[in-house]
Amino acid sequence: MKLNTIDYLAPDSAERFVESLQQTGFGVLSNHPIQKQLVEDIYQEWYNFFQSEQKHDFLFTPETHDGFFPASISETAKGNNVKDIKEYYHVYPRGRIPESLKANIIAYYEHANTLATELLSWIEQYTPAEVAAKYSIPLPDMIAKSQQTLLRILHYPPMKGDEEMGAIRAAAHEDINLITLLPAANEPGLQVLTKEGEWIDVPSDFGSIIINIGDMLQEASGGYFPSTSHRVINPEGTDKTKSRISLPLFLHPNPEVVLSDRYTADSYLKERLRELGLI
Repeated sequence: MKLNTIDYLAPDSAERFVESLQQTGFGVLSNHPIQKQLVEDIYQEWYNFFQSEQKHDFLFTPETHDGFFPASISETAKGNNVKDIKEYYHVYPRGRIPESLKANIIAYYEHANTLATELLSWIEQYTPAEVAAKYSIPLPDMIAKSQQTLLRILHYPPMKGDEEMGAIRAAAHEDINLITLLPAANEPGLQVLTKEGEWIDVPSDFGSIIINIGDMLQEASGGYFPSTSHRVINPEGTDKTKSRISLPLFLHPNPEVVLSDRYTADSYLKERLRELGLI
């Protein structure tokens, strides 16, 4: 099995994209509206930030969860006991952002939110009627003006060879949110688990954007759209002395949005954060 890249500008792109999401939990788009140069500039700006001591001036606060999260407190994926090899910065428009980095990262946040709104309308359009009937409100409306949507700038540092046994850049996990948008990173390594239990590479051609289903859309669709396990490995045959920068945007519904008979977006998020030991 192989994940194919879909041309955003093709006349059948919406249908093919949603079909890919339903079959694998992932879709990859080329020729999308987000400018390559903006992404490239952000990669370079934030690479420099992660190399500097300035990052420690923006250490995260448990109350707001914005700011810099050092590698020493990196996440441990559910079901694992070894921390991921990464550090990261949480961006919310209401949160703290270094002034010199603010213009480009907020521009990206807004452009990616606009694209996400369009892609959610594609998903709704090609959801079978009996599944769409489960949505409490239209999918794009779930994220409208949401203050919960999180942009995470990830830095996977160079591998030194003395990493803890079993540690990889991001262990197998599923995302909590509705959908995630991720520009193809500057290094390979992202893989998705197929229904047959095989790990396959996600295309990493620079300029493409990768979208995956999160647990909340799986819940809202009654399981029709699968929240698929994915990971970031330390890829063989590549230069492990290179850093890897990644820009996932986690699209979160407004807290009051009803996902199912069991959950609102707020109750679902809090349950998952408790499981991860983050609250």
